[in-house]
Amino acid sequence: MLEVSGLTVRFGGITALDHVGFTVDAGQLVGLIGPNGAGKTTLFNCLTRRYQADEGSIRCGDTDLLSVAPHAIVELGIARTFQNLGLFPQLSVRDNVLVGAHSHARAGFLSAALRLPSVRREEARLGTEADDLLDRLGLTAVAEHPATGLPFGTLKRIELARALAARPKLLLLDEPCNGLSHGEVDEFEALLREIRAERDLTVIVVEHHMGFVMGICDRVICLEFGRKIADGTPAEVQNDQAVRDAYLGTAA
Repeated sequence: MLEVSGLTVRFGGITALDHVGFTVDAGQLVGLIGPNGAGKTTLFNCLTRRYQADEGSIRCGDTDLLSVAPHAIVELGIARTFQNLGLFPQLSVRDNVLVGAHSHARAGFLSAALRLPSVRREEARLGTEADDLLDRLGLTAVAEHPATGLPFGTLKRIELARALAARPKLLLLDEPCNGLSHGEVDEFEALLREIRAERDLTVIVVEHHMGFVMGICDRVICLEFGRKIADGTPAEVQNDQAVRDAYLGTAA
């Protein structure tokens, strides 16, 4: 599904990613962990072309992602959520989810302006898909509510719904458990397991909640100061001394 090789990103004199490489097989759920500033979100921003890599390559299937325009990434089946919520606060929950489906809209400017029958049919189809997602994620009751002012756990589910509206094959989740209570984390873990199975998703998740990461991921990759220091099963990474020293810590 994904092959990252020698990925390097520099910001002035700071090397945010230093020749990072790994592969992700189709259907895997891979955790990306490490201290703040390790380069996790920078990696996501390279995968979605928000940042330009200085060296290295990223391939998704047969496609060289570094040659793809940022706006075309979603059309390859890659969608993401954000560490800091990227919702439109004044839009309704339903409209926020519909934003995620924009890549599947085929109406041109003229046909949309004229409100041709094909445009109305397309809007109805995308609206039905959005409503199904809202129902699946327990958001129907707040569908017409503005995104602003809703509980944080609800906003996280809205972001997930918007990403799923893009019909991704590869889903990138940036700290989805950040700010959630223990109960909400458990609920999100169960939901992600179900969604992953239902939609045959490949998932990469950046997360600091180690109970979540170790409980749901097939593989875990650890970064420190932009370098990969471990890559293996949750048990292997959890017991890796370099990971303990850099991130997990040891018993007092």
